[in-house]
Amino acid sequence: MTVDTVPVGWLKPADSPRLHGEDPDHVRLLAESDTVLPPILVHRGSMRVIDGMHRLRVAELRGDTEVQVQYFDGTDAEAFVRAVQLNVAHGLPLTLGDREAAATRIVESNASWSDRAIARMTGLSAPTVGRIRARSRSDRSTEAAARIGRDGRVRPLSSVAGRRRAGELIDAEPGLSLREIARRAGISVGTVRDVRKRVSRGEDPVPARFLPGPATAPVAPPALPGRAMKALAPLPPDPVAGTYTSDLNSLKNDPSLRLTSTGRFLLRWLSLHAISQAQRDSLIESLPPHSRARIAYMAKYCSRWWAEFADNLAEEQEERGIPSTG
Repeated sequence: MTVDTVPVGWLKPADSPRLHGEDPDHVRLLAESDTVLPPILVHRGSMRVIDGMHRLRVAELRGDTEVQVQYFDGTDAEAFVRAVQLNVAHGLPLTLGDREAAATRIVESNASWSDRAIARMTGLSAPTVGRIRARSRSDRSTEAAARIGRDGRVRPLSSVAGRRRAGELIDAEPGLSLREIARRAGISVGTVRDVRKRVSRGEDPVPARFLPGPATAPVAPPALPGRAMKALAPLPPDPVAGTYTSDLNSLKNDPSLRLTSTGRFLLRWLSLHAISQAQRDSLIESLPPHSRARIAYMAKYCSRWWAEFADNLAEEQEERGIPSTG
């Protein structure tokens, strides 16, 4: 980076990360020193000081008419980030308040940057940046779907889409390596390994805890008022439910289903219905009243589809001369 000499009057005050501006005591300390001060970093487009306001004040105090500068080419937002990075690394340290305020501003202008990346720029911890992000972005619906890490790689906030894509790749191209699937799906190799295990067992590639809504924890319904509280009481044995669960487990161990993409797809469908009466009652209790009629209609539509599906299977069995077990 080349060094240029410009008149002091050309330079404009910085868009500084320091909440209280320059420290007069630090300026006097530098002015009394014989140390040669490094060039001031200046935004070329606006001639604003990015790093070196204390050095500029020293030049003014000494009566200097010119100073040495280096130019920065970039946007105003990039200039501010660079100012934060440089002030964290050397010179008069930024206070904790300065760094937290800078992190807030960077989060708002660069929502796609990861907490760790911003933490490295501002000299804060990643959890601190995470708390700042939570405070400054109350509307989570506008949050970026992915973030850029310290290494420049883009990583999704949620692995749901990546897991779905990995499941599709495993079904379509079983011979692909874990690393290749990870590259195409945009998730880690470890996540792909977990998806492959889940798919081989006939399960959904996405664990229930990753999904929104009541299905995130079907095995432990919350203690709700009304019917849901009664539903949590011990229930008498349900022979139908017991048979369904037993048959489902048997199907999951059937290689002709477990090792084929269509078989695994069917097993995932069937697994969605393997819930207890208590879980179903709790789910109903938790649904918003204004949506229940629409959900009921859709449930009946699905039930008709399953009924037709069952009839088609039964007809095929009859055509083959195989007696029905239903």
